[in-house]
Amino acid sequence: MDRSRSSLLSIASIVASMTSVAVGNGMMLAYVPFVLTRSTAPDWVPGAAVTAIAFGGLIGCLLGGSLIRRVGHARAFSCSMALVIIAALTISLGVHPLLWVAARGLYGIAANMNFIITQSWLNHASENHWRGRAMALFYMAYVIGLGAGAWLFGQIPAEGNLAPIVTVFFTAIAILPIGLTRLPTPPAPARVSIDIPMVWRISPVAFVGVLASGGLSMLVQGFTPIYAAANEVSQKDVATLMFVMQFGLLFIQYPMGALSDRTDRRIVLIATCTLVMAAGVAALTVTFDNLLLLIVVFAIFAGAVETVYSIANAHANDRTDPADFVPLASTMLVAWSGAATLVPMLVTLFTPAFGQRTFIYATMTVALLYALFVLIRLLSRERVPPELCDTFEFRSAQLPNAAALAETEARAEWPARRPDL
Repeated sequence: MDRSRSSLLSIASIVASMTSVAVGNGMMLAYVPFVLTRSTAPDWVPGAAVTAIAFGGLIGCLLGGSLIRRVGHARAFSCSMALVIIAALTISLGVHPLLWVAARGLYGIAANMNFIITQSWLNHASENHWRGRAMALFYMAYVIGLGAGAWLFGQIPAEGNLAPIVTVFFTAIAILPIGLTRLPTPPAPARVSIDIPMVWRISPVAFVGVLASGGLSMLVQGFTPIYAAANEVSQKDVATLMFVMQFGLLFIQYPMGALSDRTDRRIVLIATCTLVMAAGVAALTVTFDNLLLLIVVFAIFAGAVETVYSIANAHANDRTDPADFVPLASTMLVAWSGAATLVPMLVTLFTPAFGQRTFIYATMTVALLYALFVLIRLLSRERVPPELCDTFEFRSAQLPNAAALAETEARAEWPARRPDL
């Protein structure tokens, strides 16, 4: 079988595996905050479960490469799936708040390991001329899987342990395509190389943007089901809300991304932050009595937040020399995970004093501060010439970019950047 066909089949198996994983993950992202909020657990516990996912992700991005180098991609994938299953089975034992927080942390470790493994494998398997489309398919399938999992949560009882058991089922299914693939193991990924000064020199806008998007994404995706459950929204309506939010990403990101290819990406970032703030005002204004309108508002909210991440990544790529892609990706991944841990933790601490809407105010504040920062940089630094810019690619902050961690050397087909601009 020639390499092209082998690559196509292997990519199908990778996409199928991660889509199945996403269904289980989407279910748990709705189930855990809903049940914890409706339980007798202390008010800080649902937020702590959100924070634990991000903190686990930070650990996972530091350990993922080492595990792959030790046992290879296929075995590492099975290990990460085992962690997801253990976390789900722990939750299935009953509502034990601290145990659930620990389980979500374990899931966070596995999630970032999954992203590093699958994105690096997909990067290696794809041909140069269709690699971008393959990655876009991967991201889109995962996001749709998350939405499908959230919708499925609305079709089963929240009482009992059926939701985590279904998550175990989808996770076990996900092991099969990877376990059966005949694709050769890719080269060991590069070590995580943290170089914050270098990334800051390349693009302060991109670095701060990834920091901002880590906090923004975890706030909107993690605290929205907590907010809805606290306002006595039914299980099916919470599931619908989480389902529609994923599709908000598709409808907001593509037009904003296309616009960023035609003009200075920093202008589009400011516009996107403005949209985040406008959606936040609407989320504070529209009540749960008008649930359909509120669902649309939160879909725009989530879509705009996720778009900050994708455009900031594109802006970083525009200004980066190929030789710096590995430390750039490593630093951005760790920065995203760090911010995704710190910001939800602060919101969790302040929520008892300021109420369930704290995450909305925090999201708007982060968006405002980032927009002001981008505006300052826009006035002090020239745009990258259009001929040196990459084409915008679909990305989601729920799948931090780990693909470049697979690179052992710069690709010859990537043009040189102008980081001095």
